Amino acid sequence: MTIADREAQAEDYARAGFGQELEPGTRPALIVVDPARAYIDPDCPLYAGVEENVEAMRTLLAEAREAGIPVVITEVRLRADGSDAGVFFKKSGTLVAFCEGSPYGELIDGLEPTCAEMLVTKKYPSAFFGTTLNSHLTWLGVDTVLIAGLSTSGCVRATTLDAMQHGYIPIVVEDAVGDRDSAIHRSNLFDMQQKMAEVWPLSRAQEYLRALASGN
Repeated sequence: MTIADREAQAEDYARAGFGQELEPGTRPALIVVDPARAYIDPDCPLYAGVEENVEAMRTLLAEAREAGIPVVITEVRLRADGSDAGVFFKKSGTLVAFCEGSPYGELIDGLEPTCAEMLVTKKYPSAFFGTTLNSHLTWLGVDTVLIAGLSTSGCVRATTLDAMQHGYIPIVVEDAVGDRDSAIHRSNLFDMQQKMAEVWPLSRAQEYLRALASGN
């Protein structure tokens, strides 16, 4: 798609009424979705070449910790036969990377939760589905979720959609999410921005967190 095509697409969506701005709240949490070794290990079929995005995740995580906001890290962990992921496992054979005994489901160095942070183990794309994440965020009074992780078109998108449906303001940090296909990555960011979330560069997310930390 050319630049002119993208501009025409954006104008068409705007005329239809998509892409209304969501105002972030003052009680955010950070959700880092599935920062698994599978996506950065060239020996794994799920390797996605997202090393730069992973560095942005580390930067965002450090910023969130400095600001003192709640942090949630998610992981996918499945039985050896994948039976606890049902149709999802049947449809996506790559999920063997997250089955019992596979090293690829391990969290990437520098993206592990501390003992004070929540680790959510999930079986399906959304961090909310079949987990206690919503109850945890509700208890903490969270109104906004910054979302990072992998992959943009899969578990990040599913988590973003569910965050919106649970009433949170979702902010997808575009530098800190990634996908194996750049065109799919961009199209999903565009669609999320139009229908369910705000999409911010890392720099804007940092400014937001620093302003909260300083009380401005």
